[in-house]
Amino acid sequence: MDARIKSIEALVASAARRRLTPTLGPVQLTLLGIGAVIGSGIFVLTAEAAQRAGPGMMISFLIAGFVCAVTALCYAELTAMIPVAGSAYTYTYAVFGELFAWLIGWALIAEYTVAAGAVSVGWSGYFVSLLHNSFGVTLPHALTTGYFAGGLLNVPAMAVAAFVVTLLVVGTRTSATANAVFVVIKVTALSLFIVLALPAAQAENFVPFAPTGMVGIGGAAASIFFAYVGFDAVSTAAEETKNPQRNVPIGLVAAMAICAGLFVLTGAAAVGAHGGQPLLDALSGRPLESGSRAMAAACARTTEQLVCSSDPLAFVLRSLGHPFAGRAIGLAAFVALPSVMLMMIFGQSRVLFAMSRDGLLPQGLSKLHHRFGSPYRLTLLTGAAVVIGAGLFPIGRLAELSNTGTLCAFVAVSIAVMVLRRTQPGRERPFRTPLIWLMGPVAVAGCLYLIASLEPATRWAFAIWAAIGLVVYYSYGRRHSMMRAADQKTARERSEAF
Repeated sequence: MDARIKSIEALVASAARRRLTPTLGPVQLTLLGIGAVIGSGIFVLTAEAAQRAGPGMMISFLIAGFVCAVTALCYAELTAMIPVAGSAYTYTYAVFGELFAWLIGWALIAEYTVAAGAVSVGWSGYFVSLLHNSFGVTLPHALTTGYFAGGLLNVPAMAVAAFVVTLLVVGTRTSATANAVFVVIKVTALSLFIVLALPAAQAENFVPFAPTGMVGIGGAAASIFFAYVGFDAVSTAAEETKNPQRNVPIGLVAAMAICAGLFVLTGAAAVGAHGGQPLLDALSGRPLESGSRAMAAACARTTEQLVCSSDPLAFVLRSLGHPFAGRAIGLAAFVALPSVMLMMIFGQSRVLFAMSRDGLLPQGLSKLHHRFGSPYRLTLLTGAAVVIGAGLFPIGRLAELSNTGTLCAFVAVSIAVMVLRRTQPGRERPFRTPLIWLMGPVAVAGCLYLIASLEPATRWAFAIWAAIGLVVYYSYGRRHSMMRAADQKTARERSEAF
């Protein structure tokens, strides 16, 4: 067991040797958080959640939002204390040591890379629908659906992922400015949807409210959790933030509060206006698995089900007799969803940057571009993985795998806050999580509940990913660790002194 702990002072000092340029303020951070959170989760996974829980997905939204909210408070305290790149990876290094830090960093790699791929697939669905409904152009199914979703290759998803990677290589300031524009578009689109759809809600569309019971609601919460994921990407930008002790907590909490309110209203409007009962297997009576061939076959026999739509919000507005508004929603998703991919790949490259700087990955990967100042090698490496995943897999499978890595990181952060309260009670805390001995355990329990609600195949896939990570660590990271080298140097100096 490698229990080498990198002190908070050492983390800040090592970051100072190769720093990213601070350019972001509280408003930009809040916009970055909103840009990362509002995306495929609400624009696309509304249909996925309805297929799992029916109208009961409203409870799922609340469960997932509550778990994220209490975890956000834990993140805010640690981020204010340790304002360097790396997010949960960095925090774990300071509390639990190198091996656990590596495992969390490896989990974050899965989170951000797979999440960016999922958002790319969601964007592709709106793009294909927009072409069909606005211009009458129908693209071949084989080239707009991944191999593991019944097609061949999702070319639009791959293309938009490649575009976002190019944008990120240009640098943080440029991408943050573009993100601010995307945020305005997305919030306006969701507000338009709520104004048009919520007044059309009918009580009968909520009956039966929970056709699949609490098991379905829990499964939907584990899936729709993806809708809230992204706020932690704000913490990965701590090193590029002016006055991070003050501004990062503001960005985290403000982004979560705004997004939670929009999500609950949007979900209520979608189900209330159109209905959202799941499609069931004729023999078992259980909901068909989203993204499966059986689900695709069932949806081929109907065009009126919310759960079958790849652009559910636009679909609801079209069904209410607002075709122009439906196209506007589709256009907003088409224009703005790339901002979510931008933040996911941004967060991923910064986590890898921190791991490379610590020697756990080749340090050549963290080289900054001579002109743009961005970690372009890591960005290109992450982008290649995103492009491949987006081209092959359905959004539901990508979202669930991403959620597993995210939830593991959230558990580590929530425990780390409590450990530091005990071991370093006198350390300055610009932001203190309120009621930490209540909030911390609740955050851990909530994350574990959502992990248990994921599909067994998803948990096994993540276990395999973690095993691969251990192989990489013991074959490379452990031997090249900067902390190990420092420990060996100290031991030699002590030996020579005697």
